[in-house]
Amino acid sequence: MTGWSRRQVLKAALGAATVPLATTVPPLVSQARTAGAWRFRRGVNTWPWFALTREFPAPRTDYDWPPFQSQRPVPTSADLARLRASGLDFIRLPVDPGPFLAADAGQRAELMGMLDAAVDAARAADLGVIVNVQANGATHYWNPDRMYSSTVAPEFESYRALVSEIAERLQGKTAGTVALEPVNEPPQDCSSEAWPAVQASLLTAARVLGPSVPLLVTGGCGSMVRGLTALDPAPLADFEPILFTFHFYEPYLFSHQGAPWMREPVYRALNNVPWPASAGSLEQTLASVRARMAQDTERSDEAKKAAYAETERVLKVYFDTQPDRRFIDGYLKQVSDWADRHGIARERIIMGEFGALRTDARYTAAPNPDRARYVADVRQSAEAASFPWAFWDLFDGMGMMDDTTRALDPAMVGALGLTMPAE
Repeated sequence: MTGWSRRQVLKAALGAATVPLATTVPPLVSQARTAGAWRFRRGVNTWPWFALTREFPAPRTDYDWPPFQSQRPVPTSADLARLRASGLDFIRLPVDPGPFLAADAGQRAELMGMLDAAVDAARAADLGVIVNVQANGATHYWNPDRMYSSTVAPEFESYRALVSEIAERLQGKTAGTVALEPVNEPPQDCSSEAWPAVQASLLTAARVLGPSVPLLVTGGCGSMVRGLTALDPAPLADFEPILFTFHFYEPYLFSHQGAPWMREPVYRALNNVPWPASAGSLEQTLASVRARMAQDTERSDEAKKAAYAETERVLKVYFDTQPDRRFIDGYLKQVSDWADRHGIARERIIMGEFGALRTDARYTAAPNPDRARYVADVRQSAEAASFPWAFWDLFDGMGMMDDTTRALDPAMVGALGLTMPAE
């Protein structure tokens, strides 16, 4: 879940859920498995297993060793077994490419061995694995712009070689239970001509050494719904077996309230936004925003005044729109319609991320009962459309498992339609 300016989204998140009509095209010719045979139905992201790095500041472009922060939460074999017992059948494993690309040959081999071990641990727990190469947009050197903003980006060839190498490693794993997603949330615009060229080049590289590894493809503009529905899937048939993916966080005013990483000034103090909107009121939410702003000693009064005015404006839209389950259904119908136009089975389209920030000791965000209702609505809407899904995230503020105690959150387990495993 990295930023696409996160996301130029205030208008898009609250806009009408419509999509232009298109002419019908023949179904994709597929060597893929038949609908429903994929080992990816209900999953969870496992960030920051291969993330939260220790890169040196500029002008250096390398990382300390080992490159990952030791205090980051990493799932144990017991954790993975409990996830499987809850009813999940796969994990999406985000992998920061920076440490792999900056490493010398010996370090890179060690990192590849660590990745192999992680995939094998998940498979030992009877979980499928989607390995997602997920660049960190906050890293000063090994970031999306330098690696895959275009096919002539400074480090594109290095990135492309890494994708090919990971595909080769996965080629030797159990068929049908592992897959490769070469890019997370492409930064190019929805209608960009650069992204299809980048994606085709990466898929070509993956196919050289991983001829039968399932590959996940996506649209531009951060893998949003609009990016997928702007994607022409016909040229991608050459890379079968493929699956498609998109991410869903709409409306961001709910899912990302209180998120400190958001660039737009409204999110910093935003909290107590209800789900559905009818569960609260504009006046209650604005009162909570004012209380949070009063505690903010870092921003000037002028900056807070401007942020509040913008917050009031977008919240009025939110409450006038009254988003609820029907709002989500409308968004996902765009994906269903796109799939139908192109003859793509719904089971091949994975909602690779969805979730909402919780209120806890670190964050003041969505009220937790509202968060559970939102997650349940998104999950149920995806399942009604026959889309597989992967919840964001296992750990941290959007997580379903405590970073320290490893206790599963019963509210999230219930919202995801899972079962609390026996301790």
